[in-house]
Amino acid sequence: MIQSFSRGAPTRHAPAEAGLHARVLDHLGTAVCSGDVAAGSVLSIEDLVDRYQVSRSVIREVLRVLASMGLVETRRRVGIMIQPARAWKVFDPQVIRWRLASDGRMAQMRSISELRTAIEPHAAMLAAERIDDDEASELVGLGAKLWAAGKAGDEARFLSLDIDFHRRVLAASGNEMFAELQLIVAEVLAGRHHYHLMPHYPDERALQLHTDVAQAIQRRDGERARKAMVGVMEQGFAEMKSMWERIAEPGGA
Repeated sequence: MIQSFSRGAPTRHAPAEAGLHARVLDHLGTAVCSGDVAAGSVLSIEDLVDRYQVSRSVIREVLRVLASMGLVETRRRVGIMIQPARAWKVFDPQVIRWRLASDGRMAQMRSISELRTAIEPHAAMLAAERIDDDEASELVGLGAKLWAAGKAGDEARFLSLDIDFHRRVLAASGNEMFAELQLIVAEVLAGRHHYHLMPHYPDERALQLHTDVAQAIQRRDGERARKAMVGVMEQGFAEMKSMWERIAEPGGA
């Protein structure tokens, strides 16, 4: 049976100028990750051509990208089979983006938060051992800018600085595999802001914990840096959970 689906406009991540390919990829990827097109469903190229009013070559390229992410699989004499979530490349930033756009947003936030809690505190500890003096000073300065942006309620600047802060800690760990997680971290931090899971004025404890991480790294105190980063992770998820529960309540924002 050929699956049809009804989700409307593409998400914010595929602007019109990005072209037909990006529009169709974003729309179909979101439909799969949200469950609008269920695992085990079969699509046909002809149906997709008719639905999106694009060429077969555009559809084939979209399906090639989705297959590389594990979302679909082409089977001879069957069609395009939608794959279950266990087959997806869950570290792909675009898959994360699509999952954050779905009703399963908090499950994705929880999963990434658990990953970050396992990795980022250890990265902070390693950074205290391996960062050079100039980078350590810059990190402390970045923590101060983060504090100022948070206190001012400048959400756009706070997001940019927060992404940069965590990127620098991961990079300073000296572990190239930790550093690769910066794209995932950027996606989840951007998602928190976009889906209103970040307070307009960050909690002062969260601001202080970022400062504590930076200062501990500068002082070469790896254990203190690790503990402070654990606090950052726990504080962040507690905020998200609280805000999500308020949104989910009848009459919530």
